Amino acid sequence: MTIRLVAVDEHVLLRLGLNRVVATVPDITLVGEAGSATEAERVVAETRADVVTIDASLADTDGITLARRLRAGSPDLGVVLLSAISDDNLLYRALDAGLSAYVTKAAPISSVLAAIRHAAVAPHSFTAPGLSSALSRRRGQSGLLSQREQEVLSLMRDGLSLPTIAQRLSVSEATVKTYVSRLYSKLRVNNRSQALMAAVNQGLLVSVDAA
Repeated sequence: MTIRLVAVDEHVLLRLGLNRVVATVPDITLVGEAGSATEAERVVAETRADVVTIDASLADTDGITLARRLRAGSPDLGVVLLSAISDDNLLYRALDAGLSAYVTKAAPISSVLAAIRHAAVAPHSFTAPGLSSALSRRRGQSGLLSQREQEVLSLMRDGLSLPTIAQRLSVSEATVKTYVSRLYSKLRVNNRSQALMAAVNQGLLVSVDAA
C-alpha cells in the first residue's frame, strides 16, 4: 500500500522539505500541498488523500480546527499535527480532538515518517513522541482543582450564571463566588473567558461550549 499524503503548511520550504523526505521512501507519496485551510480542503478532496500533515498554526485557522473540518468530509482521514515547538497543551488538544498523531517539526525524520504511517493504518488511534510522560503530567495537573471547583468550572463552561450554578449545586451564591475566586487564583486569570481558555489549555476541560 502506498500512502497518499497531503502537506498543509504556510511555509513553502517546509513543504518542500517534507516532499524530499518522502521521496526517499517507497511507501509514501506526496500527492498534494496547501498553504492555507481553504486550499487544504480542496486539495484533500481532489487527491483522495489517506493522510494529511497540518501545521498547528495557519493564517486562516488553527490546525486542529482544520482537522475537524477535513474529518467531516473524510472520517477515516489520518491527521498528523506538526508543531514548531513542543507543547503539552497542544498535544492534549490533539488527543482530545481525535487526531492521529502529534509531532514537532524538530523531531527526527524517522518520527515524522512513523507518525504518517501510523495515521494511515490507525487514523483514530493517537500517538506522539513522549506521550506517556505527557499524560503523566496531565494527570498531575488534574489535581490542581478540587472536585467542587471542577464542577463549578464545568458549569461555567456550559454558560450558567452564578445564581444558577448555586441553585444547581444547592449552595449559596456567596459560596459559588468563593469557588470562582479560587478558580481564578489557581488558573491565574481575571475573568470567566480567561478561566475557560486557561482550563482548556491546561487539559482541565476538553472544550469550551460557551464563555
